[in-house]
Amino acid sequence: MDTGAATVAEQIEADGSGYTIENRLGGTAAPRYRRWQIDTVRAYCGRTVLELGPGMGHFAAELDELALDRLVLADTEQYALELLRERYAGRDDVEVVELRVPGSVEIGDPVETIVAMNVIEHIEDDVAAMRDLATALVTGGRLVIWVPGYPALYGDFDRKVGHVRRHTPATLRAAVEAAGLEVRVCRPINLLGGLGWWLAVRRGGVGYPKPWLVWLYDRVGIPITRALERLVRPPFGQTDFCVAVKPRSSGAR
Repeated sequence: MDTGAATVAEQIEADGSGYTIENRLGGTAAPRYRRWQIDTVRAYCGRTVLELGPGMGHFAAELDELALDRLVLADTEQYALELLRERYAGRDDVEVVELRVPGSVEIGDPVETIVAMNVIEHIEDDVAAMRDLATALVTGGRLVIWVPGYPALYGDFDRKVGHVRRHTPATLRAAVEAAGLEVRVCRPINLLGGLGWWLAVRRGGVGYPKPWLVWLYDRVGIPITRALERLVRPPFGQTDFCVAVKPRSSGAR
């Protein structure tokens, strides 16, 4: 977007702090949630990583802490690109590029991992987008996806922030496989968050996550649900997590 224009998501900032509601869910107001994200993703990251849609760079900062050989940050929004270029100016190991998928993914040498945290759900033709992303992976490279889960949780908030859909693990797996990738992991995450979201947003009529609820769930709910999910695989969750591999015979060049 143009830096002078405000999207609907920006117009519904929770408290005027400069964070959009969607950014807040992975931002400074929810550090334990963000730590859960990076702890889940780090095991699948190679030494060269592209993050699709880093936005304000909350998760990019976590990836940067992994001391990667190369980090490519790819976004479509001019405000995000400008912020990230300023933040990582002078860093030879970090590249900031404008990139829109579906479309050609021109980043020079392919990377070992592509990470898409709450991005794929914004793309109408997600299969084509993932197929194009796979062209920027080395053979055997991984596409790591974190998306909002379950159509039953889809509500007004999703519409306001531009979510085209919410996936189940089955529909996400089908989309990834249709893109020519081989699924290694596909499962729900954050059971308590999913239940809370359904009660507050879908049944309770809350238009968006209130800042104090985000803070409370991050402080109390995240430690509990993380502990539970170390012991038991949840049958349902607020998020679907998927790791897919580019096979040698992939139609994605």
